[in-house]
Amino acid sequence: MIVAMLLGMALYPLWVMATSDARAESWVHRPDVAGIVMATAMSMPMVAWMVYRGHRALLTVEMVAAMFAGFLVLLPPLWVGAISAATFMVVGHIVMPLLMLLAMLARRGEYTHHHPTPRRARATRSSQPGTRCQGHRDVGGPEANAERSAAHPTSTR
Repeated sequence: MIVAMLLGMALYPLWVMATSDARAESWVHRPDVAGIVMATAMSMPMVAWMVYRGHRALLTVEMVAAMFAGFLVLLPPLWVGAISAATFMVVGHIVMPLLMLLAMLARRGEYTHHHPTPRRARATRSSQPGTRCQGHRDVGGPEANAERSAAHPTSTR
């Protein structure tokens, strides 16, 4: 995911080029806009990667929220002049991976195993009745589910 985010940072110069003709005092050059645009640019390839890897939509939304949260929390202090534009950008980018890590740790089981791509998941479902990849429940059929339940009685699987 980090590599996808770094690739997304490469999209940010497209915003700069697209808005280069705007006057210096235009809203497109404000630091709050720049931070949100940067978070958006970093989120797009990360979302594509999570979808490709077969993560559930809820996990993807949580990860995007974690990416924006650091910037959103810093907007009021930026607007009232309590922090500088540089502090806004630096702290927002430092907090981003920390919040993402917290989101991953909150759902450790979802992030610590292989997620088949949607194409492979469909092939697996069609070739093996009783299997599906939806939050990785029921993979392996009812027998495997019963074994998992017996091994992990407090599990939410």
